[in-house]
Amino acid sequence: MSYPNNLKYTKDHEWIKLEGNIATIGITDFAQRELGDIVYVDINTVGKALNAEEVFGTVEAVKTVSDLFLPVAGTIKEVNSALEKQPELVNNDPYNEGWMVKMEVSNPADVDQLMTAEAYEQMVG
Repeated sequence: MSYPNNLKYTKDHEWIKLEGNIATIGITDFAQRELGDIVYVDINTVGKALNAEEVFGTVEAVKTVSDLFLPVAGTIKEVNSALEKQPELVNNDPYNEGWMVKMEVSNPADVDQLMTAEAYEQMVG
């Protein structure tokens, strides 16, 4: 499994990439493997301001539905519209084409508190 070093990670298996005060968020390679074949991504929080660890959507796999948790506080600005027709992008390319949302981060310094790739890899074993 891969965990790019340029991303930060959460205990809930989301990744975040910060560029200025805009962050791209998705689920990790570990999470998509645990979920199995993803058949639907449901995110209807565009325009909403949410706190860290609040649910911003759900991802549905063949056997389960899992909540998606925001790594840091901010406002959801965009959803990856490609996931509507191709939810399997999350399985095939979780860190690039399978991203889920872009958000404006309330406090970019909060991202520094999240796990590094090395720490996340140790957590998932």
